Amino acid sequence: MDMKQISSLLAAVALLCGGCGQESEKIQHFNTTQIKAAQGDDEAQYELAKMYRNGEGVPQNYDEAVKWLRKAASQGHTGAQTTLGLMYYEGEGVPQNYDEAVKWLRKAAENGYYPAQFGLGVVYLISDGVPQDYDEAVKWFRKMAKQEDYAGVLQLCLGLMYYEGKSVPQNYDEAVKWFRKAASQGHTGAQAILGVIYLKGLGVPKSYVEAIKWIWKAADQGHAKAQVILGEMYAKGDGVSQDYDEAVKWFRKAAEQGNADAQVKLGEIYFKRGEMYYEGKDVPRDYDEAAKWYEKAAMQGHAEAQFKLGRMYNRDEGFVKACDCVEPCDCHLVEAYAWYLLAKVKGNRESIKVIPNLEARLRLTAGQMEKGQARAAELQRLIEQKNAE
Repeated sequence: MDMKQISSLLAAVALLCGGCGQESEKIQHFNTTQIKAAQGDDEAQYELAKMYRNGEGVPQNYDEAVKWLRKAASQGHTGAQTTLGLMYYEGEGVPQNYDEAVKWLRKAAENGYYPAQFGLGVVYLISDGVPQDYDEAVKWFRKMAKQEDYAGVLQLCLGLMYYEGKSVPQNYDEAVKWFRKAASQGHTGAQAILGVIYLKGLGVPKSYVEAIKWIWKAADQGHAKAQVILGEMYAKGDGVSQDYDEAVKWFRKAAEQGNADAQVKLGEIYFKRGEMYYEGKDVPRDYDEAAKWYEKAAMQGHAEAQFKLGRMYNRDEGFVKACDCVEPCDCHLVEAYAWYLLAKVKGNRESIKVIPNLEARLRLTAGQMEKGQARAAELQRLIEQKNAE
């Protein structure tokens, strides 16, 4: 992320906060706002500055925007202070001046305005225009994280910084503290991370009770990765009673959200009894369902799914023949070869082993291999097009 993008992000955050208020209908209320601003109303001054800055209801005029922002900022309006700081930071309508930017951001940040705290933290973290200072960055992130609105995101970020030792000394206790704060506010990402930390005992004593508690909270709120983890726990009997129906339920929830890992796991359950830890218990073998979920994941570029879909075509497992051909079915071998090639490109070990065997044993003719390569190229284009949507 470059500074232009960061500045735009900070500006967007600032405009979402309390000081902005509800934007009036600019054309109708411009005169009223201007009168109130002239009378010293700091909120009206801020609103008027935004109108001039954005050209809403009045021709864009940065000089007027900065004039009214300064008047409001000088009265302690934190939104105006933050906006003025961002304009100096980016050089928008004023000469770029990092000292002025930090001065105004700091004024708003010290008054507890969390967009300014976030902005100041980012400025010190990325060190563009000011000396890099991780202590200052963490200080402002911590202050923002203590506030209720949007605190979960910052608390999660702080947890990750402490857990991974990025920009701060690694400290698992601090990490868990911040993860727990974010998780307690309902942040599903933090709940999932906290659950995994307790599940695997990563820097904390292993605890299935805590793991299930937080993973289930995230999964129940629709967090797809947490649903996959919960499905695996039920499938393996890891910390819970083994229950394949529950495993399928949670894998399906995540798969229907488009999670490729869940789609592969669901496909595998339907594909073959006795494989992995599922053993097909309580889940009827269903090749059509297996192929459906493998294909969904394969079309997201999931290498394991591509290999397993290729394997089904290679073995003619569950497919109704779509063409008249001698055994082994030509069209299915070509399709299998195409999927194996795609999986191989991504480093899938099984495909790397299978492809030479197919070629060495002359199961594929030169013409079939040429068709398979063309089909792989076509599939890759479809995958790229689908994922770009």
